[in-house]
Amino acid sequence: MKTTLKTIVINILRIESKLILWKYKPKVVAITGSVGKTSTKDAVYAVISGISYVRKSEKSYNSEIGLPLTILGCSNGWNNFFLWLLNILKGFWLFVWPHKYPKWLVLEVGIGKPGDMYRTALWLKTDAVIITAIGETPSHIEFFDSRKHLIEEKSRLIKTLKKDGLLILNNDDETVSEMKEKTRNRIVTFGFKEDSDIKGSADSIFYTDKGVPEGLIFRIDEAGSSLPVVIEGVFGRNHVYASLGALALSSGLKLNMLDAIHKLKNYSVPPGRMRLLRGINDSFIIDDTYNSSPFASESALKTLGEVKATGRKIAVLGDMLELGHYTEEAHRNIGKIVKDNADILIVVGARAEKIKEGAIEAGMLGDSIPKFLNSKEAGEYLKTFVQKNDFLLIKGSQGMRMEHVVEAILEDKKNKSQLLVRQDPEWIEKN
Repeated sequence: MKTTLKTIVINILRIESKLILWKYKPKVVAITGSVGKTSTKDAVYAVISGISYVRKSEKSYNSEIGLPLTILGCSNGWNNFFLWLLNILKGFWLFVWPHKYPKWLVLEVGIGKPGDMYRTALWLKTDAVIITAIGETPSHIEFFDSRKHLIEEKSRLIKTLKKDGLLILNNDDETVSEMKEKTRNRIVTFGFKEDSDIKGSADSIFYTDKGVPEGLIFRIDEAGSSLPVVIEGVFGRNHVYASLGALALSSGLKLNMLDAIHKLKNYSVPPGRMRLLRGINDSFIIDDTYNSSPFASESALKTLGEVKATGRKIAVLGDMLELGHYTEEAHRNIGKIVKDNADILIVVGARAEKIKEGAIEAGMLGDSIPKFLNSKEAGEYLKTFVQKNDFLLIKGSQGMRMEHVVEAILEDKKNKSQLLVRQDPEWIEKN
């Protein structure tokens, strides 16, 4: 849509959303942070779905236009004017005629530029806010004057809390933990630190009898009780933190913790977020292709390092975008981390050249690090490179379209539309 038309549509949908929230009065949980928003959203949705009718933000509906779409229950009209007109009419009909509406909304709230959260805070009122993690080099920092400026923008979400609202904070992220000074609302913290209200510990990967990794297991301590938590089909501490955030909310709402833990066992994790897939030649793929940032890349690499594998561990890493003047340093630092967590490194994109440089500085042999300009070239290479029992981590920013790499070596290509990220026609057309 053209900018003027887009602004008009956003304003209309935002007004309709305010009216819908006023009319139906759902409980609203809003989630922000630089990493872990979507996983936390899905974990929260899983927990609340056990007690009530709930709706969550779908796909990447976390922007100034995505939030109203979720509230109204509409789909993205992309560049089709008539679909946007239909969305507006649906919003109007939802307001004027009684409908069955969710009792809870779980909203993922992202920012891309200064002022995004400020505009959201002007109209959205929440019952709970969860802030996941910021990290030293947050995503989207390219568009902000400084890290401090970005943090201030994200923390504006706290201003949306009602007087009796609940603030959930990641206690392991110092920047997030310090946000407790920004409110008088009730606060529940989560993390691995001893003083966390919901404390995680002993997280590890569990395996089948045949030695195939099957998921995560860890413990939580809450109010003197220690409980085991099992999550199937995913890997990485990001999912542990997502679960801890959901359980912190459950604790704050006085829900049954055993029921909440049970709901997390096999909660629906979207494609491209540390999901384990079968690859060609009896290989395994950790698909983390939804997006990338320095914090998330480091976490993913450490997970690859922890996996017990009889074959080679291969890190296929694409560019990390929107890092501004942090770009070279961040990529080089990730390269240094590769050395201790993977046997083989493959880089994709112009910026990823710095990942290669960092890996060489750490002691990897430069001649053995293939470099490709785009994900499709890397995918073609891997078709003949992958061997039995290889374990591959594939990761990169959204714009690198690293799902093409996964598609090239995916065993179950018949179901790729369900297994891979960005399989909508609009994305496929972008190639």
